[in-house]
Formats: sequence, C-alpha cells, structure tokens
Amino acid sequence: MNYFKILISAVLAGICIGLGGVVFLSLDNKLAGSFFFTTGLFVICSMGLHLFTGKVCYMFDNNREYVLSLPIIWIGNLFGTTLVAKLVSFTRISGIAQKAAALCETKMTDTYLSLFILGIFCNMLIYIAVEGYKIIPHETGKYLALFFGVMVFILCGYEHCVADMFYFSASDMWSLEAFLRLFIITLGNAVGGVLFPVLRHNI
Repeated sequence: MNYFKILISAVLAGICIGLGGVVFLSLDNKLAGSFFFTTGLFVICSMGLHLFTGKVCYMFDNNREYVLSLPIIWIGNLFGTTLVAKLVSFTRISGIAQKAAALCETKMTDTYLSLFILGIFCNMLIYIAVEGYKIIPHETGKYLALFFGVMVFILCGYEHCVADMFYFSASDMWSLEAFLRLFIITLGNAVGGVLFPVLRHNI
C-alpha cells in the first residue's frame, strides 16, 4: 500500500469537500446549499479519492494496512480543506468566514455527547450514500443515493468531521478545544460508519 499516494488522494478529497463548503456558505438557501455541497462527494466517488468518512465505513472489511491508512487520510483531508479555506481568505468571497464562524460557534457551545451522536447519524447517511453509489446498478440511483445521503445529513445538522475541518479553517477558529471537539465528531463518524454495515451484514 502506497501511503504517499493515499495522502495525495486524501488532500484532493479534502479540496473537494472544501469546494463544497464554499458553495454551501455562499448560498442563503440551505436546501440549495446542501444540494450543491454534494458536488464534493460526487467528485470524490467518481474519481476514487480518499475521504475519511467514506473509507472508515469499510475498516472491518479490509486488512491492517487499510486501517493504518485511515489516520493518513484524515490528515490529508485536513490539509486539503485548510488549503481551500486559506486561499479563499485572500479573495473577494472571504466574507463567507462570517457564516463559517456562526456554524463553528454552534459546535463550540454544544455538548460533547451531542456532537458524538450527531457524528454517528451523519456517517450512517454517508455509508448509505457511498454504498448506494457502489452497488446500485442504475446511474440515476447511484446519484440519488449520493445526493439524498449528503443533503439529509446537512439539513438535519449532523456533524461531518471533514466538512467541519473546512468550517474551522474558514473561520480561523482553531484551538485545542476545537480539535478536541473535532476528534469527538470523528469518533462519532467512525462509529456511525461501521455500525450500519456491521448490523446489515448480520441480518
């Protein structure tokens, strides 16, 4: 397993989520924002890029090397989302940082348990979206799985660790507490990502 290639792929995936985050923050209509945010996951799945929240769902289906690659993917996603956020800060659309700050303030004042549970729900939907894209034979069905899965988690206010990486970077609200909360959300995503497939395979 080439970890360097995985890292680069993860950086690209982070960039895709960052681009999705930009369009989400740029639109006042939350429904439209959630729809266009899905562009990020659409590109990731179409190009086979490495996104932590998607890859963690299959950790029990793979070997030790695969599991060891997950932290590398997480770091690559962080770098990619941060890169987009920092570049945007030098442009005329840098005002989206205010919306990002409002989102992050909600996360910073929430309870740890709430963030963890919302992370679980989020990645249950991500698994449904990614697995649907993989196994549904019809093109329309593949895309519906992606768009419904992502739109629902955004509209419900569930927590996606990679999207949150972008929001914290865009708002420049990083701190030790922010990283702790991101870690809790990441754990929730991991639990949600494996919970659905584990239960599904035991039916």
